Amino acid sequence: PQVCWLAPEQTAGRQKPYMYTQGQAVLNRSFFPGFDTPSVKCPYSATVQVPEGFTAVMSATSWEKQKDNTFVFKMSQPIPSYLIALAVGDIVSADVGPRSRVWAEPCLIEAAKKEYDGVIEEFLAVGERLFGPYVWGRYDILFMPPSFPFGGMENPCLTFVTPCLLAGDRSLADVIIHEISHSWFGNLVTNATWGEFWLNEGFTMYAQRRISTEVYGLAYTCLEAATGRALLRQHMDNTGEDHPLNKLRVVIEPGLWGVNPDDTYNETPYEKGYCFVSYLAHLVGDQSKFDAFLQAYVNQFKFQSITADDTLGFFLEYFPELKEKGVDSIPGFEFDRWLNTPGWPPYLPDLSPGEQLMKPADKLAELWAADGLNMEAIEAVDITTWRTYQLVYFLDQVLQKSPLPEGNVERLSKMYPKVSKAQNAELRLRWCQIVLKNNLEAEYSKVKDFLHSQGKQKYTLPLYRAMWGGSESARALAMETFSATAPQLHVNVQNYVKKILGLEVAE
Repeated sequence: PQVCWLAPEQTAGRQKPYMYTQGQAVLNRSFFPGFDTPSVKCPYSATVQVPEGFTAVMSATSWEKQKDNTFVFKMSQPIPSYLIALAVGDIVSADVGPRSRVWAEPCLIEAAKKEYDGVIEEFLAVGERLFGPYVWGRYDILFMPPSFPFGGMENPCLTFVTPCLLAGDRSLADVIIHEISHSWFGNLVTNATWGEFWLNEGFTMYAQRRISTEVYGLAYTCLEAATGRALLRQHMDNTGEDHPLNKLRVVIEPGLWGVNPDDTYNETPYEKGYCFVSYLAHLVGDQSKFDAFLQAYVNQFKFQSITADDTLGFFLEYFPELKEKGVDSIPGFEFDRWLNTPGWPPYLPDLSPGEQLMKPADKLAELWAADGLNMEAIEAVDITTWRTYQLVYFLDQVLQKSPLPEGNVERLSKMYPKVSKAQNAELRLRWCQIVLKNNLEAEYSKVKDFLHSQGKQKYTLPLYRAMWGGSESARALAMETFSATAPQLHVNVQNYVKKILGLEVAE
């Protein structure tokens, strides 16, 4: 299951086959013999021979090409096994910064260079200022074939990302901030077990939003965090707040033999984890002091795998005055409750600075949800200046209010081609959800095109859920689209879609 073999038609260029590996969480055991647990770290080396006309790349600090199209890789730093990654295909590269290049199939390389030229170095430099030295040498990005199931996989030195990030206007360039933040949180300081995945993702979400605040300002970052909070709300409504997976410390193995860590993947470790790290910052009460703590934390535990007890113990040692106050056991906010009780976060960071961007979007969504459309008020709002997450937030509000009164969605579609014809994947996902929730059959082709164009889990599964929960024609669309696209989807994503559609899942 670790090694994905793609036929030429599953690639962007459709000319040559492609293979890549995806190690997180426990799949690298099917790629090479090793201790496939995040609690063990080691350096590695690899020699990979590939046919003429193909290039091999790995998550390694150094590599060289030798004769017979043989590539030799070395990762000199100790890393957990899940970060060992290999891709082979018709891939080329272009420099986009002093220590960064983009890799992609030849047909995508120009778009990749244009989207990321000069962008990555800025994010890296801010990250270093906040969290300490970037220890991995290079930060390259490999744009994967469209069937790649994730937004990004933070393999050190070479992040694998979805081609959905190539929006053509840099509007999704900030997604890479999340993967860059993993260079400190996850790759350098790692959760010792997958039951405490929030240590990787909660800290990374916090770091991502710190970098984003420095680069884009607080209002925009709060708006992006509000969309994250909405996803957490949606997830908890779907599963029920008291679902055992809605704890930060998830029980995976003892007594529950056979639970696959992949099946525990959801919004909770990311967004509830982010809320817990924000709560720790709130206890400190001073951003620069908390920034200094994060730097000390990375320095203390770099190249190690740790548990939440290590993290929280270090926090209390670092701030003895907080330890003395007993902040770990404030009623309702006990650290133990954060870790071991499922449900909504007891503390939510203040996102009100984002309101200057949210309020106009809220108002506009209300206007579109009204029975009689007030076109004068609608036309007075200029959305051409809105950035991605403001539009995303607007569409989330429209989706919540859907189905809208008869005819409103058609008019909205005509009025805002920037939204209804967007190439930006985050906007396309929401527009497709709106089309399905309003049963707008005239635009079903957009749902089909989007699902044909990519296989990212985060976009694919919600659309199949929406189709399957919709009308007869929406269900028919789901079956037709899945039978056409199944071969280009990652096996995990295929199985999740089969479950949604009530089809047999092969063992």
